Amino acid sequence: PLVATDLAGLSPQQDTLVWLGHSSWYLQLAGQRILIDPVFSNYAAPFSFLNKAFAGDYPWTAQTMPEIDLLIISHDHYDHLDLATIKALMPKIKRVITPLGVGSHLRYWGMRSEIIEERDWNQSVRVTDSLIVHVLPARHFSGRGIKRNQTLWASFMFETPEQSVYYSGDSGYGPHFKAIGEQFGSVDLAIMENGQYDQDWKFIHMMPEETAQAAADLHAKAVLPGHAGRFVLAKHTWDDPYKRLALASRRQDYRLLTPMLGEPVILSEPDQPFTAWWQQATQ
Repeated sequence: PLVATDLAGLSPQQDTLVWLGHSSWYLQLAGQRILIDPVFSNYAAPFSFLNKAFAGDYPWTAQTMPEIDLLIISHDHYDHLDLATIKALMPKIKRVITPLGVGSHLRYWGMRSEIIEERDWNQSVRVTDSLIVHVLPARHFSGRGIKRNQTLWASFMFETPEQSVYYSGDSGYGPHFKAIGEQFGSVDLAIMENGQYDQDWKFIHMMPEETAQAAADLHAKAVLPGHAGRFVLAKHTWDDPYKRLALASRRQDYRLLTPMLGEPVILSEPDQPFTAWWQQATQ
């Protein structure tokens, strides 16, 4: 199921989050249009015949995007950093924040150096008077092709006077979640990795039960899962992440948000209803 939201038609003054599949997110916060890890290609790999997207219409392209005030790239894996998408978006991007080293890819592809800001863990960028972006730890790795760990990976906190939104990027479970929760006190909304996992990869990708615990460690008030729903990078069934996280979340204090692909989440409406759409999709 999909809601083909016209992102350019959204009021920029309405704090809104839209899941664009896998780990691609469109966030409007404090008047800023923020695009996170966009992958609009129908594959997430160096070659188009690998890691193809699920069949079906995908309505978002660089052409349908509004002007992007801020682009966030969490790390340089193909399912988070896509050459074709970035090149097509370049004329619309005003500013970029990445972990250390990731900007080298963007500059090589032709992006202007002056708009790229690279940061280490636990460094911050004041984007406007009303928005600070904190670059924070994650437990993962990086690399494209045969090169490994020459660039950094990260999670992010978007902080305004009214609220905080956390994005986990890709990460295994670790003590950094509790440290971030203690640093910020609580998180209004945590966008959490929940999909493409395997027990053999537990140090770089969380199981759904670990995602639930990580959100609790963050003192999250609401949780929105991602890293699923578009590409197949692991052996589990497509709906396993949703079923397991929904079950694990029953024991937690946060509210689990489950919008359909493209369904806007209005951040000022904490009681906005959502359906268990994955149950309907399997009937």
